[in-house]
Amino acid sequence: MSDATERLLAAIRRFSGESLRDVWLFDQWAHEQLYVRSDVENDLSALDVDALVDNERYGYVTRATYESLFADEYAYTVRGFEHTEQFRTFLADCDHRVGVFAGFDRRSGGHDFTRLHEDIVAAVEETPIEEFMPSTSD
Repeated sequence: MSDATERLLAAIRRFSGESLRDVWLFDQWAHEQLYVRSDVENDLSALDVDALVDNERYGYVTRATYESLFADEYAYTVRGFEHTEQFRTFLADCDHRVGVFAGFDRRSGGHDFTRLHEDIVAAVEETPIEEFMPSTSD
């Protein structure tokens, strides 16, 4: 893991504490698992991870749609499930199309995902986006 991805992961961990389940970095062609909590590993082994990542890649299309509909800049997406929440954002608005998504246990009172987005922006803002390109396709 590069220094850049370690800073990104550290920002997400500081935000989430024990509720962090998994973190993935992705671009148009590849993805890299940055973190998975030990009790979540078995759940992930039963998933079609490629389909999950492809679904997150579709956010490139929906981001453009949302920005044109709402005349506002896209920041992040959160999906709520019975026991978990999924957060996704993109690290740069450029041709590289690098994004990150992370899963969290739901908690009473919820998570402040605006703060998480701000923490991620701060962690990556002075680093060339190329340093966040996924190194493998798990």
